[in-house]
Amino acid sequence: MSLLQIAEPNQSAQPHQHRFGLGIDLGTTRSLVAVVRSGKAQVLEAGTNTDTLLPSVVYYPATGTPLVGYDALAHLADDPKNTIVSAKRFMGRSQADIKFSHPYELSGNKDDMPTFVTAQGEVSPVEVSARILSALEQRAASSLPTDSIEGAVITVPAYFDEAQRQATKDAAQAAGIHVLRLLNEPTAAAVAYGLDQTDQENPKESYYLIYDLGGGTFDVSILKLTDGVFEVLATGGNSALGGDDIDRLMTNWLIKQLDIDPKDVSRHDKSILAQQAKAYKQALTDAEHVEIDITVNAQSYQGTLQREDLVTIAEPVSRRTLSVCDQVLRDAKLSSNDLDEVILVGGSTRMPAIQQTVTEFFAKQPLCRLNPDEVVALGAAQTAHQLVNGDSNNNLLLLDVTPLSLGLETMGGLVEVLIPRNTPIPVKKRQVFTTYQDGQTGMVVHVVQGERETVENCRSLGRFELYGIPPMKAGFARIEVTFSIDTNGQLTVSAQETTTKTESKIEIVPSYGLSDEQKEQLLVSGFQHAEEDKNARSLIETKVEAEREVLALQSALNEFADLLSADEQQSLAAQIQAVQDSLNTDDLATIETKQAELKPHSDAFAARIMNQSVKASMSGTSAQDW
Repeated sequence: MSLLQIAEPNQSAQPHQHRFGLGIDLGTTRSLVAVVRSGKAQVLEAGTNTDTLLPSVVYYPATGTPLVGYDALAHLADDPKNTIVSAKRFMGRSQADIKFSHPYELSGNKDDMPTFVTAQGEVSPVEVSARILSALEQRAASSLPTDSIEGAVITVPAYFDEAQRQATKDAAQAAGIHVLRLLNEPTAAAVAYGLDQTDQENPKESYYLIYDLGGGTFDVSILKLTDGVFEVLATGGNSALGGDDIDRLMTNWLIKQLDIDPKDVSRHDKSILAQQAKAYKQALTDAEHVEIDITVNAQSYQGTLQREDLVTIAEPVSRRTLSVCDQVLRDAKLSSNDLDEVILVGGSTRMPAIQQTVTEFFAKQPLCRLNPDEVVALGAAQTAHQLVNGDSNNNLLLLDVTPLSLGLETMGGLVEVLIPRNTPIPVKKRQVFTTYQDGQTGMVVHVVQGERETVENCRSLGRFELYGIPPMKAGFARIEVTFSIDTNGQLTVSAQETTTKTESKIEIVPSYGLSDEQKEQLLVSGFQHAEEDKNARSLIETKVEAEREVLALQSALNEFADLLSADEQQSLAAQIQAVQDSLNTDDLATIETKQAELKPHSDAFAARIMNQSVKASMSGTSAQDW
């Protein structure tokens, strides 16, 4: 008798062969990869090196293969132009959006994602990120059985828009990595902390704020946990704010101690100072003070840097993070007292200065029992393990949200929102629209993003055309438009004419993403101009409705003029002209008055048309037939 090997549905045909899903934290300054082995998530080390962190740095020498990680970081001081650091800040952004300080020469159109000019030619931020991802994948491959890696969950800042997420997926594809899912970094941290492990006998709603301050990005999200379901109530952040900015502030502080104009300091010396500043900052994590010794332009300075000094130096950064926290709390309609926990994530939250600021702002001690550098990768690894192996023991459901409202343009340049901001994803919303003119056989679907009522004040994401609409009277056609966002935040928009089933669609992949200033401006302007936008929308909607009524009456006159006497035709034409003239003004009251004066004439005309239609349909029919 022999045994026959079988497999359960959705499981490997070779149950003895382990399948691994990687959790990758593609950080701005440092990256790492984790995996679940023997039921426990663990960060993978770099070969014989016990350090789990890989500097997110790539060096492009004049000849030879580009270097990644610590080997690349070694060239930062002597060749900063060809040593690409914090490429994540450039991902999915246009050159016009790059307003932060950097040492690189950028090339390309101002409206496109820039490329770095290096000794090996031009390289894009996507290519730089691909090399970092490839190094992480090779680290995992050397630690796991051959051909056992099924793919990876890669984390991104919660506030990354469609273009930035797409750029991340492009980098993974270039590195030969199958993306199982893009996961928001705060959500990954929630998984790592096991925040879903609530008291099953006494379930209650719990609220958690994830404060994630890394080397180059800041994210804050508020999660609501109900019966094992995580919902992101609100999210915010800044993809150009982090520990790197504190290092720059410290560097400038050190230069001031020498009484030297920063403009007179070379890039080489600034680079060395930045590394010293980072070392002093890290030393103050465990020490109350540190002795400093620097030399710039042949001038030396020795002194003592107190931990309290660092609190003052870092204040501009911490203040900006708290401003985001305050906005996110308002978006979620919560106060700090409603929060069950505040969780610190990101290497920069090791700083006592940051921990002190957060504690004072929220009036509670933040949770930071896990290594803040590793927590995101650990959560991503757990999610990847569940996706690859179908772990039924984990009932956790994660609901991320859209950062800004999504809609399309309607007549008059108005925005019809289909998916409001902070809507949980994945999500699919449908809405039926119609044609504006008689015999219209095509239409343009213009997709926009933002919080204002008019298209001109929102950001255009893309547009496509739908043809094949049967020619009908205006308002009779039915066009069903569908907005769909998948778990990766990828937006797909489709339009279908319901009679012929003619369909057209587009995947929204903009060439660059919104800058932080643009994101903030879209939100702030939406609040500031709410009343103004409401009035403007009312005026535009009234004008559009009046225009439609005029078009309909003119079409009816062409077809049914014989139902009216010459005087009636002249009177109706005069009333129509009065409405048309009122449309040249922005006086809502005048337009509504002229519409009201037209209504008795149009109603009477419509009644005659209907009566004629009824008579025609009943012609030749006797009462006995009814």
